[in-house]
Amino acid sequence: MADRSFLDWPFLEPRHRDLADALDRWCGARLGVIDHADADGACRALVGALGEGGWLRHTGAMAGETLDLRSLCLIRETLARHDGLADFAFAMQGLGTGAISLFGSRAQQQEWLPRTRAGQAIAAFALTEPQAGSDVARSTMTAEIDGDGYILNGEKTWISNGGIADLYTVFARTGEGPGARGLSAFLVPAATAGLEIVERLSTLAPHPLARLRFSGCRVPSGAMIGQPGEGFRIAMSVLDLFRPTVAAAALGFARRALDETLGRVRVRHVQGAPLADLQMVRGHLADMALDVDAAALLVYRAAWLRDSGAPRITREAAMAKLHATERAQRVIDLAVQLHGGEGVRSGAVVERLYREIRALRIYEGASDVQRVVIARQVLAQAEGG
Repeated sequence: MADRSFLDWPFLEPRHRDLADALDRWCGARLGVIDHADADGACRALVGALGEGGWLRHTGAMAGETLDLRSLCLIRETLARHDGLADFAFAMQGLGTGAISLFGSRAQQQEWLPRTRAGQAIAAFALTEPQAGSDVARSTMTAEIDGDGYILNGEKTWISNGGIADLYTVFARTGEGPGARGLSAFLVPAATAGLEIVERLSTLAPHPLARLRFSGCRVPSGAMIGQPGEGFRIAMSVLDLFRPTVAAAALGFARRALDETLGRVRVRHVQGAPLADLQMVRGHLADMALDVDAAALLVYRAAWLRDSGAPRITREAAMAKLHATERAQRVIDLAVQLHGGEGVRSGAVVERLYREIRALRIYEGASDVQRVVIARQVLAQAEGG
């Protein structure tokens, strides 16, 4: 059974503990019935189930509401511990509509958030381009004014929910200035003429992913989120909010790996004694437990700061994502090692975790990018002090 003592930490409130307990029970009752053989179908089913269960209400905020980051992190950690694809389905609803929640007009919120929070529409966040991944300022996709609308041309790639989404939040160059100053954000329904799914992408852990092409794709002026030239700020604000949740998902994977390993080493015998009696094995278990707790502290520190009113948590979010994803990789690798041959058997829990964790060290800002972000923040603080 997963360690639940962190729920008593001062970062969290009684309502967060109640949320985690309720979701844990729901996961135990509902997630086992989803067939993962078809990733697209499974994600559609999971979005529907999460909407019916009321969990997706946490992914979007209407006017007058706020997104509670601690709740988002707890939900992602719990879902990831049970089912990586369920975590993916939940996370993409939040990331895909984050710009609407934070910067969208009342009309945009009223049109889309009730549907995405109910699981009746699937959202996606279209930022990455073939030549512009973590360096968003190099984006080349264009959005040119055309009467009372904009014409979008260009490509996006590695787009989660690509091919199954009903709505894409798309970032394109409108030219108000060079680099980061010339980007804007748009809402593009999947049925919009000129939007084409040109390639479906396969990965270690199957998820719906695609490369998108926009060819003369016209959207009305009301599709713009915020103001012209605010796209970079919008994208970074959304990533600041959701990077700690990526860390929380990694934490959920690591907790599951530790749980599976604790069960394994107590029953697996070597030379007449349980693996857990070996001093070296105990050393590995200690390292795994330490990595899990340190990651949890960074995750819930970042979330608590944001929920407490901090204007930006760039440094804390980057630290949480970097540490939690890197350490989760190590925890899961040790879990596979301590499982021996069973650890690499296709379909084993730790084998699945091994495949699922790897992408988290890349998406929403790769680990080395997070190091750059942290160093920039630390240097700026030193120079300011």
